Amino acid sequence: MQFTEDTVIGIECHIELATKTKLFCSCPRTGSEEPNTRTCPICLGHPGSKPTVNKEAITFAIKLARALDCKINPELIFSRKSYFYPDMSKNFQISQYEIPLAIEGNVKLRNGKEVGLIRIHMEEDPAALLHPSGMQKSTFVLVDYNRSGNPLLEVVTKPEMHSPDEAREFMKALIEVLNYLDIFNVDQCIIKADANISIRESGYIRTELKNITGFKEIERALKYEIERQKQEYSEGRKIIAETRAWDADLGVSFSLRSKETEEDYGYIIEPDLTVVDITEKWISGIKMPELAADKVEKYVKMHKITKEDAQIIAAEKQMAELFEKVAAEVDPVLAAKWMRRELSRVMNYNKIEWGQLKIDERHLIDLLKLVSEKQITETTAQKIMELLMEKPFDVAKYVKDNDLMAVSDSGELEKLCSEAIAENPKAVEEYRAGNEKSFNFLVGQVMRKSHGKATPKEVNEILRRILQKGTANGK
Repeated sequence: MQFTEDTVIGIECHIELATKTKLFCSCPRTGSEEPNTRTCPICLGHPGSKPTVNKEAITFAIKLARALDCKINPELIFSRKSYFYPDMSKNFQISQYEIPLAIEGNVKLRNGKEVGLIRIHMEEDPAALLHPSGMQKSTFVLVDYNRSGNPLLEVVTKPEMHSPDEAREFMKALIEVLNYLDIFNVDQCIIKADANISIRESGYIRTELKNITGFKEIERALKYEIERQKQEYSEGRKIIAETRAWDADLGVSFSLRSKETEEDYGYIIEPDLTVVDITEKWISGIKMPELAADKVEKYVKMHKITKEDAQIIAAEKQMAELFEKVAAEVDPVLAAKWMRRELSRVMNYNKIEWGQLKIDERHLIDLLKLVSEKQITETTAQKIMELLMEKPFDVAKYVKDNDLMAVSDSGELEKLCSEAIAENPKAVEEYRAGNEKSFNFLVGQVMRKSHGKATPKEVNEILRRILQKGTANGK
């Protein structure tokens, strides 16, 4: 493949599937965190133990392959990937090599770019290695086999990303799809990336950076590695094909070994697992949800909201579900505005994730109906939204009990505007001389008199009418 860009990045992303049990045994995938308690002879690799493949994991894998427009192979064949390391007690990992679960397909980024995929395959997770004093300084390593045998999907991209920011967007887009498919739990499941990075100056000699956890960390790791390679080149040192580990605590990468090839692993077909037929009936029988991209198109077409609002709302599954319930009873454009801006603002301020949100669609519908009917001002609604984050309550009752209904009587508003004009002759004079800030001051005075219950738009209209009338009468 010929490259012309300054930086070339490909990603191998390892996704833990949210199944109940491990990939080849009945041990629970989650539960006790006491080391080496969720294990059995199969996931510990004892001689004579026989693996049995988890059908739920295969179904989850097919869902992702379909969502990413991949070609699914009709046979599921597992292989042994041989290597000698403490995280795999039987000295091989059950993975796929010759024929992966699926090939091709793509992940669509928000800017419209499609990152092509080479393959998606299934494999078991190795054990967790714990370094008490950090990866480079520990004199010994602890091994926890609880994780050993957990079901993983490896998504391998083509080298089509050209910046750390683009790689981060890829990870975000992939996690978005996983959340919609309900095959990944962000609170329980691990998602890790190995990144292959090369720069133009080296002639695109590829370095692999392993064990990057999370889409935020990948941007940081790639920025470091790109700068490291450029620094090496600028100082006259040769960049070699190698595998490096990312130390998130120190924010640096360090060399592990020279870059191995697939042949080094001595793949053989796994003799203890039979070939699994993936039939068209099985594939078509798997119910697929409406994905974020479909929702964006629907929101723009059906609800007439902007594409930007639609993308932000659809990017978070729980936000999209809440929006659809609210938009069924409230103007969708108003609902989109408040959910994207105000709801997100107060959630961020209170450090509340979507899974922790206590209010439901009823609270938002009641609040936004009061806004749309001009029974409360937007300022009042913003304050109520902030209070709802602390503890949900009956919005309509709260407004009534606290006398928060908007002042909409035109006679009352005219009286307040006239009072503000009479009490602030200097501001009136400055406004008539062309100072718009003085007009804003008058608006503020009216809002203060109404205790924030007047609608700024109506106050603006009435104030300008009275002031223009006064000018015409020579007052």
